[in-house]
Amino acid sequence: MKELSEKELINKAECYCIQAERCCSEVCRKLTVWGASEIQSASIIAHLLQERFIDEARFAVAFSGDKMRYSHWGRVKIGYALKEKELSQEHIRNALAQLDPEEYAEILQKTLKEKWTQVKGKNDYECRQKVIRFALGRGFAMQEILNALDALGRGGDDEY
Repeated sequence: MKELSEKELINKAECYCIQAERCCSEVCRKLTVWGASEIQSASIIAHLLQERFIDEARFAVAFSGDKMRYSHWGRVKIGYALKEKELSQEHIRNALAQLDPEEYAEILQKTLKEKWTQVKGKNDYECRQKVIRFALGRGFAMQEILNALDALGRGGDDEY
């Protein structure tokens, strides 16, 4: 593979950032793949930040909204994914706070309702436990799950 000049790396990185929202860690990994040195990467990242090709706050909000809407992830899983992308706690907190609570609750209820129809168990209690485990794996908090199940009429307190 031909070694790219810094100007070529900058152009390539700008194109990469234009395609979708990116964070510094993603661009840095890509620059490494393209053969950029650490010094070049730092310089290019600084340029991209200055020119607003990269904005980590904007990325965090877009990422969390997309994961909630399209992947049906809960706040816990989204938070871990953002942390894995090396974003600051402040950006993560702000992004999670900007998730629409009504849309979030609606997605959780829809997810639980769908799963309830698919799950098989000996009784409602066993089915409920499987649905709860599934929702926890999707990153929803236990109390959110229990509240949503109650709202769906699948509460378990008085049934067992």
